[in-house]
Amino acid sequence: MTPGARRALDAASRLFYERGIHAVGVDLIAAEAGVTKKTLYDRFGSKEQIVVEYLADRDERWRAFLAPYLAAATTPEDRILAVFDAVRDWAEDHLAKGCTMVNAHAEISDPAHPAYPIITGQKAWMLALFTELAGEIAPLRAARLGRTLMLLHEGALVAHGLRIFPAALDEAREDAADLLRLSGAGR
Repeated sequence: MTPGARRALDAASRLFYERGIHAVGVDLIAAEAGVTKKTLYDRFGSKEQIVVEYLADRDERWRAFLAPYLAAATTPEDRILAVFDAVRDWAEDHLAKGCTMVNAHAEISDPAHPAYPIITGQKAWMLALFTELAGEIAPLRAARLGRTLMLLHEGALVAHGLRIFPAALDEAREDAADLLRLSGAGR
């Protein structure tokens, strides 16, 4: 990616997250990035593609951020709780307005939109991760436990973004730990 394209994607990412995807036009992105609209269209082709790149980049950065948390965990239970630890730490710098994918889905609910598979794919990946981790603990209940953990995680993201109550992410982690203990999965 050229420096101008990188600046454009960085500007678009910040603006889309702060103001919303539909509220931000290519003129504003170009002005904020210090590039021409021609540069935007030469590199990305369309605003829709900028949105796709923004969401894909955000997802890649989240997965890279999460990886060392999972790698450092020593037990299956710790790996599950590491996801909650990672999201709490990620939230400090990246989730002031809630989950990027949830926010994007509020604006992009049409499955024909090219960004839609990025949004739903990220959530499907999270569900698969929780299910895989749950399978290490309770193979016969992996699907159910994975869905319950996903609901705790996603509910905490929404509550955090809406500032419904303080420490929603910490409370979700505590609830996940309780769930693992109560389900007989805890050691």
